[in-house]
Amino acid sequence: MNQVSFRYLAGFLLAGFGLLAQNPADQIRLNQVGFYPNAPKQALVVGKNYENFTLIEKESHKVVYKGRIKAAVKSPFSEKYTQEIDFSNFKKNGNYILSVEKLGESYPFEIRNNALSGVAKASIKGFYYQRVSEELPEKFAGKWARKAGHADTAVLIHANAVSTNRPEGTRINSPRGWYDAGDYNKYIVNSGITMYTLLSALEDFPKTANDLELNIPESGNNLPDLLDEILVNLEWMLTMQDPTDGGVYHKLTNANFDGMVMPDKAIQPRYVVQKNTIASLDFAAVMAQASRILKPYNHKLSSRCLTSAESAWNWAKANPKVFYRQNQNNEKFKPAITTGGYEDNNDTDEWFWASAELFVTTQKSSYWEGIASTDVYWLPIQSWNSVMPLGAFSLLKAQKVLPSFTANKIAQIQNTVLQQADEMVKDLDKPLFRTVMGKSAKDFMWGSSSHAANQAMFLLQAFQLNPKKIYLEAALGNMDYLLGRNGVGYSLLTGYGSKYPMHPHHRPSIADGIDEPVPGLISGGPNPGQQDQCKYDSKVPDESFSDSDCSYASNEIAINWNAPLVYLAMALESYYH
Repeated sequence: MNQVSFRYLAGFLLAGFGLLAQNPADQIRLNQVGFYPNAPKQALVVGKNYENFTLIEKESHKVVYKGRIKAAVKSPFSEKYTQEIDFSNFKKNGNYILSVEKLGESYPFEIRNNALSGVAKASIKGFYYQRVSEELPEKFAGKWARKAGHADTAVLIHANAVSTNRPEGTRINSPRGWYDAGDYNKYIVNSGITMYTLLSALEDFPKTANDLELNIPESGNNLPDLLDEILVNLEWMLTMQDPTDGGVYHKLTNANFDGMVMPDKAIQPRYVVQKNTIASLDFAAVMAQASRILKPYNHKLSSRCLTSAESAWNWAKANPKVFYRQNQNNEKFKPAITTGGYEDNNDTDEWFWASAELFVTTQKSSYWEGIASTDVYWLPIQSWNSVMPLGAFSLLKAQKVLPSFTANKIAQIQNTVLQQADEMVKDLDKPLFRTVMGKSAKDFMWGSSSHAANQAMFLLQAFQLNPKKIYLEAALGNMDYLLGRNGVGYSLLTGYGSKYPMHPHHRPSIADGIDEPVPGLISGGPNPGQQDQCKYDSKVPDESFSDSDCSYASNEIAINWNAPLVYLAMALESYYH
């Protein structure tokens, strides 16, 4: 981890840019953590009149490489220009700084074989810091040690969630899991894509998973630490299924968001709310996937997951159009629930994903029907409410062991993924930061950092199908974006880089009295929607960010945002190390 350095040094701006003080390092946008020796190495200078750069060894200040800076590219969103620095040909391990003639020096960075192992470990351990029902002792949590949060051993059945054997006010046991985001609630829908992504990282990169030691309580138990962390949330998810009928509750939540207090001080009553189709399908998909991935590790749990998946699927089939509608529920049932809705108006993708996972795991023809009847000529970048790509990825990875009658549909899906990947990597010399992320203003949404990581994950699925170097390099470029080569000049991962968010919208980071935020959490990133009404310095899409704990629209954290960063970091460690 780099130290927070040069943070508020006064700098200068070139003539034509005014006389405002600015740190020169903030004008040199680059991955502030590290580069692989044999991978592309690019940085960008904000401006348009720079000509020469040098690469300097940090300790000796010796110049080890020189080069010319490329011509300027104008932003499609503003009057900003950037110029590219390429030092890919330099491959020697060490600690370095870039120096731009007539400007100054960059933040420091490393070149080494396992350049992103720290990012991989930190982004997984970020989940440890989100654990709900257990103390985080100093031995594992360092100075971010804290008391246990919610025990969740007496969770109430809400009036909107009653069933024959569980009337209103029934108390159930639903401990463990992760706090979803900056708040203290647990959501099945958002756990869906999170668990898929982490399980996929374990499945796709098992050697890397085995090598990542995280210093968590389970370390040394002969399971990968990543799997140990996954099991924390899997065990909670299993408690969210009604054992009498297989339906799955939408979320475990307070009636209202807690204040900015530590989790042990948050003592509002907790509820599970309405069973619904989408939550049940997300649950079914995760449990079917977990069943096959966990089988080599724990056969008994694997079997339980499959039984739970099929039970949830059967409930969804019997209740195919039960949607969670928070405001409508609040008109009928009390107390009103005002925490995150995670409402979804389209269930086509959830049916496809659950069908795909259950079919890959069981190969029962009844699950193939939903896949065969769905055209897959276009896929969105995956997100919590757009999960069709997850089913597509699982089918493609399993195609060699699937029955022959699936071949035509699998070929259609593969063509779609590869065509879209080819479109994503076109003209990467033209965007402002030379990354797939930011080619369109639409990329800058709520949770834009997660969109960047999920774009990279999409490209990595294409790379596994067809190992074109451009797919891998473009995925790496999006990692560079997340770690500093972006419109705001921050490494968006807390604790990593020289300039990272110090004030994320994250209750423990606000309430613990420690200056530095909990490490290993990816900030939401630029979001011109600015839904929180906080103070922002810019409305330009790629610059619309506020390092303020007020800013839940640009600076919150969330488990589904960290998960694709885990996948991306593990993939890059696997392919480049």
